[in-house]
Amino acid sequence: MLRLSLLPFHRFPISSHFLNLSPKSTMAVSASYTTSSHSSSKLLFRQLFEKESSTYTYLLADVSHPDKPALLIDPVDKTVERDLSLVKELGLKLVYAMNTHVHADHVTGTGLIKSKLDGVKSVISRASKSKADHLIEAGDKIYFGDMFLEVRATPGHTLGCVTYVTGDGPNQPQPRMAFTGDAVLIRGCGRTDFQGGSSDQLYESVHSQIFTLPKDTLIYPAHDYKGFTVSTVGEEMLYNPRLTKNKEGFEDIMKNLKLAYPKMIDIAVPANMVCGLQDLSERPAESVST
Repeated sequence: MLRLSLLPFHRFPISSHFLNLSPKSTMAVSASYTTSSHSSSKLLFRQLFEKESSTYTYLLADVSHPDKPALLIDPVDKTVERDLSLVKELGLKLVYAMNTHVHADHVTGTGLIKSKLDGVKSVISRASKSKADHLIEAGDKIYFGDMFLEVRATPGHTLGCVTYVTGDGPNQPQPRMAFTGDAVLIRGCGRTDFQGGSSDQLYESVHSQIFTLPKDTLIYPAHDYKGFTVSTVGEEMLYNPRLTKNKEGFEDIMKNLKLAYPKMIDIAVPANMVCGLQDLSERPAESVST
């Protein structure tokens, strides 16, 4: 297993299935963001919103740790200044800027964040075949302070989709939280007709990696278009109009969506393959494996 400790940054020759990173969490949502309490007094969590692409960015931090390490999940380039201002106001040390997958509807803010704040490392799945400081795989653990996110591979919307799930065990937030990207949306799911998508694979991913979590696990998606902010595994298992069907029914739904070609895809995908900054295209990716 591989264990990374980024306060300061060290590599431990353990294995590629254990990743140690340091952030902190709290939640927020309104026009710009929402705030909500969580059962863990250690976790600071904010749910932030970018209205043009209806994208949620999540800020998590371990406020019980002396360094208050924090991470951002799915930052958007257009709201980087807002996000970094919040990090500064809350006295956090941002150590990771992470993506659930290579987005097609907006440009990631990870590269811009790295250019503005020293020491931040970008994170994305190895299966995405994109560039980042750390290329993660299923089973890796991303530590921020004494808390961690578990990486679950949930391909189907794209080949490289992952879901980040808060840890299970002592001193970890309860109920657990799953940052599902586009794999599971509230009462929906991401499309499967581009970027190596597969309705068969998405169905299997959700039912084996997300719907097997405790039913009270909170689901935080990458997008919402109807004003919802959070769901649970139990809710989606009961009420998701697509994912409650059998596999054949699900595949039929996805095949007949007849969605328009994403208007940002030709700009967003090439940029997001290189951390959101085209001028990083010559920079080799660093693997977390040793």
